[in-house]
Amino acid sequence: MQDITDQATLVSDQSAQWWRQALVYQIYPRSFADSNADGIGDLRGIASRLDYLSGLGIDAVWLSPFYPSALADGGYDVIDYRGIDPRIGTLDDFDELAAGLHARGIRILIDIVPNHTSNLHDWFQQAIAAGPGSAERERYIFRDGTGPDGSEPPTDWVSIFGGSAWEQVADGQWYLHTFAVEQPDLNWASDEVREEFLSILRFWADRGVDGFRVDAAHMLAKDLTEPLPTQAELEAHPRDGSHPTWDRDELQEIYAEWRGVFNSYDPPRTAVAEAAVHSSRVPLYASPSTLGQSFFFDLQLANYDAATFHRIIDECLGVAAVSGSSVTWVLNNHDTIRSASRYGTPFPGTNPDGTPLRKHGGDWLMAGGDPVLIDAATGLRRARAATLLLMALPGSAYLYQGEELGLQEVAEIPDSLRADPSFFRNRELEVGRDGCRVPLPWTRSGSSFGFGDDGSHLPQPLWFEHYSVEAESEDPGSTLSMYRRAAQLRRELQTDESMVWIPTEYDEVLRFQRSGGWEVVSNFGKDPVQLPEGEILVASGPWGDELPGETTVWLRV
Repeated sequence: MQDITDQATLVSDQSAQWWRQALVYQIYPRSFADSNADGIGDLRGIASRLDYLSGLGIDAVWLSPFYPSALADGGYDVIDYRGIDPRIGTLDDFDELAAGLHARGIRILIDIVPNHTSNLHDWFQQAIAAGPGSAERERYIFRDGTGPDGSEPPTDWVSIFGGSAWEQVADGQWYLHTFAVEQPDLNWASDEVREEFLSILRFWADRGVDGFRVDAAHMLAKDLTEPLPTQAELEAHPRDGSHPTWDRDELQEIYAEWRGVFNSYDPPRTAVAEAAVHSSRVPLYASPSTLGQSFFFDLQLANYDAATFHRIIDECLGVAAVSGSSVTWVLNNHDTIRSASRYGTPFPGTNPDGTPLRKHGGDWLMAGGDPVLIDAATGLRRARAATLLLMALPGSAYLYQGEELGLQEVAEIPDSLRADPSFFRNRELEVGRDGCRVPLPWTRSGSSFGFGDDGSHLPQPLWFEHYSVEAESEDPGSTLSMYRRAAQLRRELQTDESMVWIPTEYDEVLRFQRSGGWEVVSNFGKDPVQLPEGEILVASGPWGDELPGETTVWLRV
């Protein structure tokens, strides 16, 4: 591993294309590390773990929202886009963290949340006070109600978190909230909104932020020409750029303005879109003239199956080639059930093969798992194999905190301690996202397993002891040891973005070669298969003359 001085030089000198094959680690700040014993993770807590982050071999950290927030949706209800939640720290803390990361050769990306603000944001409070027809209300999406007295919502649209997507205010008008009621949608037809976010981007780029993850990037532009469609009409409408509220073509103009801001810096700032769109639409977000990258969620939603992974990898690489970007691979994040549980648990709301069953607003959703049914060994074995395959693919890879420990989903959380609005509005259908947001275990014992000195904001199960950083650091066969080794090799071995599939005689085995003379073999089946000759560089599990089922290896041939 290079020393800190050399890595810091890399941060300042490496080309603007650093992100194309970057290994990025997502931190959910409230659940990473707590420095002041209040049960909530904070920026100083993250700073106290810089050596750990450096030891992971990552290229960048992505911080989920740390802004002032009432936590109606885990921090995605932003009160002030230029501030830090006092429970998480200060701007000085942020500057010190960014400097510490850069000193270790690690870049920093932050979440930007442009579809909506908090209902406590100054703009929304001004809109409520100003009344119908005011310039302040033009920043949001207000409409008169229906019915004789306007007491019914403008449409029957359903929020992603359940219930009506409209909320009435005291003077009788209704505002649109695609997510929680505390998250009023902004009106991106407003020049004032567009200029405000350009200013916000500059504010953080000036503080040394290297890039942005754009939340709900496909939802900003909306066509609200009367008469408004019904929910059924929305769901039936093709998502081809003309949908009234989803993935509209004019987003390209919005993000071209953002690209102008990014390119005004040296090196240019980068961005990655969270865009739930058809693969044919990804270039809208991932082209060099817009955001530059977009998450590919296809593997995250896929069943653990060789043919499925093969097809998805080919499709994603093809789309990236069209857009001029690289694929942004992901298996886990703060919104989904952890893969170590997803691959080992039958989930209510899914088909027998584990694929999502329920649709909401035209999108497939993953429901919650039953901890009684979990096969932890199978889930972890498959998760390790899938991740080792993913980390070998051309493109960038995003890892979610705790993924490197092989953490399972925490399913048994009392209702009184849950915080996710999707649970409270859809509890009969899904268990919510709190289970993947439980604070990390750093030590085998002690208060909150080393997360902080006085407990954690979500309860940690006793079995966290075995998944702690302390326990896994001492075990050369642990998931953490595998991640560290793979990250080191990824940096040493990768030279370009090419890969070539190598045919095998087994339907359940994928094999491909990367430039530089190394290969990846992944056995998705349950039975062992013959290993090719070569030097094993890293493996997701034990091996011998044969490659066991549900195992991936990298080898030099």
